[in-house]
Amino acid sequence: MGAVSAAALSGRDQLPGAGRIVVKVGSSSLTSADGHLDPQRLAAVVDLLAARRAAGTQVVLVSSGAIAAGIGPLGLAARPRDLATQQAAASVGQGLLVAHYTRAFAAHGLTVAQVLLTAEDTWRRGQYRNAHRALTRLLDLGVVPIINENDAVATDEIRFGDNDRLAALVSHLVHADALALLTDVDALYTGPPSRAGSQRIAQVRGLSEIEGIDVTARGSAVGTGGMLTKLESVAIATQSGIPVLLTSVAQGAAGLTGQDVGTWFDATGRRRSIRLLWLAHAARTRGRLVLDEGAVRAVVDRRTSLLPAGVTGVEGEFEAGDPVELVDAAGAVVARGLVAYDAQEVPQLLGRSTGELREALGAGYDRELVHRDDLVLVRRRG
Repeated sequence: MGAVSAAALSGRDQLPGAGRIVVKVGSSSLTSADGHLDPQRLAAVVDLLAARRAAGTQVVLVSSGAIAAGIGPLGLAARPRDLATQQAAASVGQGLLVAHYTRAFAAHGLTVAQVLLTAEDTWRRGQYRNAHRALTRLLDLGVVPIINENDAVATDEIRFGDNDRLAALVSHLVHADALALLTDVDALYTGPPSRAGSQRIAQVRGLSEIEGIDVTARGSAVGTGGMLTKLESVAIATQSGIPVLLTSVAQGAAGLTGQDVGTWFDATGRRRSIRLLWLAHAARTRGRLVLDEGAVRAVVDRRTSLLPAGVTGVEGEFEAGDPVELVDAAGAVVARGLVAYDAQEVPQLLGRSTGELREALGAGYDRELVHRDDLVLVRRRG
């Protein structure tokens, strides 16, 4: 996959020899002040990515900008707010965006491929596997995949909401050595960068180190993400074993060669299976199971399967195999899991032991509601 495995190095030192990286670029880094796509800014992004390819690193680009690229041709004054017009702008702009990328990468002798994803491609296992297989093959063929959310068909129900989260999921999907978020600010600061006294944070060893920092400032007028969404994507990546660099396009070339720019987030967890990452971060849940305190302790502390005896309520419409939330008596989510029964079957199981169920309903009804191998924990707040 590349000259040096990132696992053999630590911190920023792993970037120069990384075998595979995912780079996310936001709309504000690709557009002019009036919201139109800026070919010169796009070319600057391509130049730094082509340099990494020349150094032997496989690159996956997650690019915003389709809606912004469609603003001008449609005669819109600003980024549309309603979903239908966003879809229309994305339909017009996506082709323009990829055409510019194709020409810019071709100047470096590189071929690109457009890959459009919706959230459904990550919560349906078959589509998740297909995406992994297709992207891996493209990289093996020397192609630079350019990924965007499929805004032209995505609905409010199925969209990712921002490409930062999409980039974090893609970084795990392609088994990347690192994720780089290139944005319109050069790093994470101790406060708003414009505020006097705010200082750059060079390294974050765990997200608990930056709790309390003000990251509530909104994103640009042409994008959807601010610093908060970027930190959410950082959490997804780092907690599944993938370190993250956050910096600007202007400092991207220096950052990707391991220089001390931007903010470096250390990986804090181990790489998880694609299925469990899908369940933890991409699955849209279909219902809820309410657990008594004993079941909460069993699932959270002892990491056991969820048995019907510890469930006091069921909400929603779901089928066997669907993702559901496991909540405590106060409604706080403690875990997510793949339920083994249809929603209409569950009420007759509640509060009963597996032995009682086997005797009353027969063999097959004495199994777990959610098996521990199909369950991921969610940190309880407060």
